Amino acid sequence: MKQTTTAPLTMQNYINGKWVASESGRIHENRNPADPDDLVCTFPDSSPGDVDAAVAAAKKAYRAWRLTPAPRRAEYLFKVGAILSEKKEQFARDMTREMGKVLAETRGDVQEGIDTAYLSGGEGRRLSGDSVPCELPNKAGWSERHPIGVAGLITPWNFPMAIPTWKLFPALVCGNTAVLKPASDTPLSVFNLVKACEEAGIPEGVVNLVTGDGRNVGNRLVEHADTRVISFTGSSEVGRQLASACGKSLKRVSLELGGKNAQIVMEDADLDLALEGVLWGAFGTTGQRCTATSRLILHKPIKKRFTEMLVERVKGLKLGNGLDESVQVGPCVSKTQRESVHRYVEIGKNEDRARLVCGGEFYTRGECEKGWFYTPTIFDNVTRSMRIAREEIFGPVLAILEANDFDDAIETLNDTDYGLSSSIYTRDVNNAFRAIRDIEAGITYVNGPTIGAEVQLPFGGVKDTGNGHREASHTVLDIFTEWKSVYVDYSGRLQRAQIDTDDTV
Repeated sequence: MKQTTTAPLTMQNYINGKWVASESGRIHENRNPADPDDLVCTFPDSSPGDVDAAVAAAKKAYRAWRLTPAPRRAEYLFKVGAILSEKKEQFARDMTREMGKVLAETRGDVQEGIDTAYLSGGEGRRLSGDSVPCELPNKAGWSERHPIGVAGLITPWNFPMAIPTWKLFPALVCGNTAVLKPASDTPLSVFNLVKACEEAGIPEGVVNLVTGDGRNVGNRLVEHADTRVISFTGSSEVGRQLASACGKSLKRVSLELGGKNAQIVMEDADLDLALEGVLWGAFGTTGQRCTATSRLILHKPIKKRFTEMLVERVKGLKLGNGLDESVQVGPCVSKTQRESVHRYVEIGKNEDRARLVCGGEFYTRGECEKGWFYTPTIFDNVTRSMRIAREEIFGPVLAILEANDFDDAIETLNDTDYGLSSSIYTRDVNNAFRAIRDIEAGITYVNGPTIGAEVQLPFGGVKDTGNGHREASHTVLDIFTEWKSVYVDYSGRLQRAQIDTDDTV
């Protein structure tokens, strides 16, 4: 089916309330991964100097923004949420063109941004601290949140609007200003987000956008003396480098990194429900989610039957341009990503015992001939030690492992360097609660797939998945605020805590 496209947009950086060209003069092209002949937009390949200008603008704006009452800061976010809602379909279509996932998912991506705007806006009248009794008479004590300063926000391509809003909106409602650095594969969605912020009237310098690569833009943002907090979503390898760089200046850094998530299916599970879960978890977003189901752990008694059910459904999935409402699986985001996926498939084919059940090749049929499509792939007879069971592939590749019983399934799930999301399908309530207790992950689903997090609950993981912070929910506020403890002594005399506690009123 021929898709209608629009003329390519020429993007610019957004610094101090103005759209400006990069001082480098260089540009990059953003092309549709379903059809690389479709030029979506061009965007600046910025220099460290552009980052310096953006950080300077954010630092200047911080003086007034931090003193703007939090409920007033929240009103801007409510306006942004309304704009995103009004333009949801347009922004979803732009996102499908630039990163490939199907329209149902890009609409959900924008909706998550809308939800985050209203959740963060609600914190403008809360930003709760603790009021506690003091041990001495005529003395009050409480804690309150204060902003940190300029936030550097480095975001990935797989959720090109949702994840930037996870970072930007909490940062702003807490009183920080921000410099956004989007992924080079998906700058348009962040451009649309920043345009919405501009339309909402957010004061100049509070939100800034600089596009470009990690070497010139990302590194400068991390190392700049005037960025006081960095929030990054990406690979564990890059996360370690950022943690090291931020550690040198004791700069706060929040890292949301990789995953090697597993879904367990026990003998007593609703197999039809579990089948729908793994199809969505493994092949939604073409497997390009940090929460994607990349391991399927099947209880031995149902393994053969369930595998046959799964393979039949996977072979029937429709690949194509995500603008076609009937398509179920879009392309990989880029040629480079597709090649990376294929390298892992070749590794799997050469690992002892692993058996390629379906997929494992470029998909070039019909209108998919030009795009970066890859057939949904399943490996059976996978063991814990295999690379395809241990390393993040970030593509439509699923490894099936066998478990002898419940304890073996939990042990297999936990045998990974990552710990983001997890899932178990069972009708046994006791095993469900044991799984919740014993699984080593930041998220556990019972009778649901490994994907589908909601913004009102904390998002993040353990082990190599991050450094302990949690995005979304109220927990994200701890990334973007400093705690201050306040004591007010209205006794009119010196009172010494821990010393004068025997005094009477």
